[in-house]
Amino acid sequence: MADNTTIDSLLHEERRFPPSDEFVAHRVATPELYEQARADRLGFWAEQAKTLLHWHTPFTEVLDWSNAPFARWFGDGRINVSYNCLDRHVLEGRGDRVALLFEGEPGDERSLTYAELTAEVKKAANMLATLGVTEGDRVVIYMPQIPEAIIAMLAVARLGAIHSVVFGGFSAESLRARIDDADAKLVITADGGYRKGKVFPLKPAVDEAIADGGTAVKNVVVVKRGGNDVTWVDGRDVWWEEEIATMSDEHTAEAFDPENPLFILYTSGTTGNPKGIIHSSGGYLTGAAYTHKNVFDLKPETDVYWCTADVGWITGHSYVVYGPLANGATQVIYEGTPDAPQPGRWWDIIEKYGVTIFYTAPTAIRGFMKAGREIPQARDLSSLRLLGTVGEPINPEAWMWYREVIGGNRCPIVDTWWQTETGAIMVSALPGITHTKPGSAQVPLPGISIDVLSEDGVHVGAEAGGLLVVTEPWPSMLRGIWGDPDRFVETYWAKFGDKYFAGDGAHLDADGDVWLLGRVDDVMNVSGHRLSTMEIESALVAHEMTAEAAVIGADDDTTGQAVVAFVILKARHQKDMSEEEAAAELRSWVSKQIGAIARPRDIHIVNELPKTRSGKIMRRLLRDIAEGRALGDTTTLTDTNVIDVISQAMLSGGDD
Repeated sequence: MADNTTIDSLLHEERRFPPSDEFVAHRVATPELYEQARADRLGFWAEQAKTLLHWHTPFTEVLDWSNAPFARWFGDGRINVSYNCLDRHVLEGRGDRVALLFEGEPGDERSLTYAELTAEVKKAANMLATLGVTEGDRVVIYMPQIPEAIIAMLAVARLGAIHSVVFGGFSAESLRARIDDADAKLVITADGGYRKGKVFPLKPAVDEAIADGGTAVKNVVVVKRGGNDVTWVDGRDVWWEEEIATMSDEHTAEAFDPENPLFILYTSGTTGNPKGIIHSSGGYLTGAAYTHKNVFDLKPETDVYWCTADVGWITGHSYVVYGPLANGATQVIYEGTPDAPQPGRWWDIIEKYGVTIFYTAPTAIRGFMKAGREIPQARDLSSLRLLGTVGEPINPEAWMWYREVIGGNRCPIVDTWWQTETGAIMVSALPGITHTKPGSAQVPLPGISIDVLSEDGVHVGAEAGGLLVVTEPWPSMLRGIWGDPDRFVETYWAKFGDKYFAGDGAHLDADGDVWLLGRVDDVMNVSGHRLSTMEIESALVAHEMTAEAAVIGADDDTTGQAVVAFVILKARHQKDMSEEEAAAELRSWVSKQIGAIARPRDIHIVNELPKTRSGKIMRRLLRDIAEGRALGDTTTLTDTNVIDVISQAMLSGGDD
């Protein structure tokens, strides 16, 4: 994507971190995985599916690709996803192992063993069945990050129905669009949830979304969480606690076609209707379990695992619910924010529960950098043995801070690339095997075939950039877009025909390792030079006074597009110089690191950046502000006031 002459600072990374001898001695993944996958890719995936999962009816067919790009994996087998995550652990003697360690923002806590979680899911499945939910029905789940959200997902799956989890930060309008598109017959929600010391209501959004009676929704099941008052519709609304108390904890899991849809998850696009990504049962669970075990070096008997993602996102689906539970892991789930009721809450939780594996977003890491290393250094994080990142490319300096301050220079870091559409991790270091490299996602996992192509579909080779594609089908691949197969083909397959186009730019370094350069639409064309936003952000964050940065390309009459940066300074540097001086220093720094062509036209010093509640920076909104356009939907923002503050700062002159 970016010109080779402008990527030296980002991609010529000399630092390497081999695994320790001790880690290698006890690693889960072995180099033989790569050899097995290369020798017989389909046989490799069949082996993963057979060894990691229980099949009520074993499969004999691995892949049917005759109707590409619509795949069938393990098509003649029979499986129940919920059984794989619950019942089999109990039947195989793991019922007393803790499955969930729940920490609420107010400080309340719960612990559920696999036996207890299985019983709760069976009762919930019986409850949903009495409300008319059957195989193939769609159920929308709109909840806070509490055990009942996971129980609800597994109960829907147990019945062969299809869940569509909608993140609790979405508006009533966004919720309605998803209810309508999925034609959902039931919604599971809560009265409210906790965030930054307050209860945010949830049921009112559901009430508003279905108020006109124009949906297929017959019932709304409500969990008591926030203790706040709710409006009640008799005959439609039921309390979760009251209904489930009358249910039996006996329920036999029926086996289903492995290609039965497990869930629909809507991706947030900048334009057009939301895309309902469909994932299957058998193939998806194979991918989630395989990657969770090997990428995180999981030892379920001793590890305490924590992925900070909300279940409303794909990371929460694959690495909070299905991957960990299929593998019999013990994991932490936390309802609140990293800084409530005080900064360092996440580190308190790691210390409290002895977390050994920690998986979070680069955005969160950069936020911790801004707050200062003294906060995590005041906690005992010695239980940690593996760190992971997800969600967007991580700047090398943030990677180094994560390794040093959180990992104590001893924990391998797995920087993972994947998407809602891929279902599971595709590119990552394998701990105990890979010599990790700051800022690079590194290598495709065994069984995954990745390439970087030019616009014409030609392999770019080492030390060149292009478009990231997946060249062979994989078990956890999306099976389509709900109700719109033509859009599925056009969006993901039309560009290269038989290859999945991820929509991301990537670069192969001299070692052949993959560096993600962000979405293709996050590439700027400045005077004919193609520059990656991630490349310039990495240069900015490498400066000692920068905590976080977001870069966009704004329209410019002279250059076509101009580089505009929004920068948060570290707390200890905010009084060192004026905003104008800081901006000038950073402009000069970028020129030295990358080249004059990448020198930002404008640098705006800000206190916060607009982020979704999954932690992603909404660069689209920054671009709209910079170009004076009306803003689109901002309902997914953590704090909508951030937009007003940035807009006012720019109107007042910013750094000019």
